Amino acid sequence: MTIGELARSAGVRISTLRFYERRGLLRAAARSAAGYRHFTADDVARVRFLRRAQELGFSLAELAVLLALSSQRTVRRRDLAGVGSSKLAEIDRRIADLRRMRRAIAGLLAQPCIDLEAACPIIAALAEPPRRR
Repeated sequence: MTIGELARSAGVRISTLRFYERRGLLRAAARSAAGYRHFTADDVARVRFLRRAQELGFSLAELAVLLALSSQRTVRRRDLAGVGSSKLAEIDRRIADLRRMRRAIAGLLAQPCIDLEAACPIIAALAEPPRRR
């Protein structure tokens, strides 16, 4: 199949496929005498795997590790534990950050804008220099 057919089958753009190729996540396809790339059903499965892993938040480096593990004949759960545990810890940190941001914004929105001459609390807070942690 051509690169366009692969893109349609996998539900991605051609530019995504070229990006995956440049990053070494998708093997360079064999070319016909006319120079067209020829991809296989395995390539479709690989691209779908990459896309789904990215949707779950895995980085390109993590994708490379997952691909290396998936290419093994059998993948043991413990082999994936490090990658999965790291990703869960990262997600938990991001959730905690989002909760802090939500509380901060909700607190600012709860403060009324009474003084017409003063900046509203949310605008004033956003204009302040960042605090050191």
